[in-house]
Amino acid sequence: MGAGGRGFESRRPDVITKPEVRYAQSGDVSIAYTVTGGGDFDLVVVPGYISNLDLFWESPLAQTYERWGSFSRLILFDKRGTGISDPVDKPATLEQRMDDVRAVMDAAGSERAALLGVSEGGAMSLLFAATYPERVSALVLFGSMARTTEAPDYPYAAPRDALVESDAELAQYWGQGITAEIFVPSIADIPEMREFGAKLERQGASPGMRKKYYEMFLDVDVRHVLPLVHQPALVLHSHGDRVVNVRAGRYVAEHLPNAKFVELPGIDHSLLGNPAALDEVEEFLTGAKPAARVDRVLSTVMFTDLVSSTRRAAELGDDNWRRVLDNHERLVRAELGRHRGNEIKTTGDGFLATFDGPARAIDCGVAVTDSIRDLGVEARVGVHSGEIELRGTDIAGIAVHIASRVGSLAGASEVLVSETVKGLVAGSGIAFEERGEHELKGVPEKWRLFAVARS
Repeated sequence: MGAGGRGFESRRPDVITKPEVRYAQSGDVSIAYTVTGGGDFDLVVVPGYISNLDLFWESPLAQTYERWGSFSRLILFDKRGTGISDPVDKPATLEQRMDDVRAVMDAAGSERAALLGVSEGGAMSLLFAATYPERVSALVLFGSMARTTEAPDYPYAAPRDALVESDAELAQYWGQGITAEIFVPSIADIPEMREFGAKLERQGASPGMRKKYYEMFLDVDVRHVLPLVHQPALVLHSHGDRVVNVRAGRYVAEHLPNAKFVELPGIDHSLLGNPAALDEVEEFLTGAKPAARVDRVLSTVMFTDLVSSTRRAAELGDDNWRRVLDNHERLVRAELGRHRGNEIKTTGDGFLATFDGPARAIDCGVAVTDSIRDLGVEARVGVHSGEIELRGTDIAGIAVHIASRVGSLAGASEVLVSETVKGLVAGSGIAFEERGEHELKGVPEKWRLFAVARS
């Protein structure tokens, strides 16, 4: 999988065109691959734990692939036994996986390419670069390691027994989104992220194949290969990576003859939503800094959410509840238009929206709670102002997280705001009732919250 930074990049299906899936023959095994983009050089992404080409193009990773395809001819594949490649009786050795990459490159008409190895895909990428130097122009590694378990001369990984024990716990929850907590803990509590993780687990590898690949993963050690990789290399690693210690990434860079090491902020073992990593990859492979983008602005963020929606859905039945949701969405969008709100996305039975002023956000929140009462439902609303990151059609950043947490604490038909918002609307005539200090999960310090007073 692949996120550093706060936020889940929800993507609409019409934003990116899904490329055609083809199959390369590697011995008796068919390897699924796609080619997209139109850059001057080829870039082959070597996946980590699990992948699924069909699912990825309906996921937040699609925007990452679109970014890479803007400056390269991008080649993606599912390793054997995973995704939509052929199932196999046992996991592939690193040698077999090298054969698979060669087969994919041959089928895609790629004589030479840069390799981007993610997580444990980095070990095979290192081995491939040393074995077939004429076919590799450059190497990028993210969250990778040279050895996967602790050894007397390698203290940068967990002991084998500890990894086996943690894998046993992971196996109990496979298919339910457990990988979101492991690989992208900073955004694992966002429902869309959890749902994507669950789908990826179920469609990426069966429980049995996952277990076999993990057992093979425990035996990986390519440290002796590092001095033999002479291509330019970029090694990226999140500072607080909880899966692979940042010292393991630094070890790789220190033992490669021609490597640059970049320590990125964050705790995620994933490229998902990590703009700093994407910028580093583009600059390294193209030799040019990405064009400057205005991607951080001050904004007011509003979350809405229907109260007791599960109970109401059960009471009304599926058809009636669908009609309620359709009318709810129509009314909320009408209020957003009236108050100059910008709809970012729907969140099941709620909305995420931004405003260029906090007073308009508050007025909109009040209007939403009033307008939907006739539908027999009530909404809670959370509002916060702060700096957000613009990510295509989506937004991210700590301000988004705070607004979500504030909204979760609001009562039925209540608009709850942060102290920041209260200070920004001074003089507007909007009255508030103090709701005390609260700890917001994942946010430093305590926050004073205020409810908008009703006249």
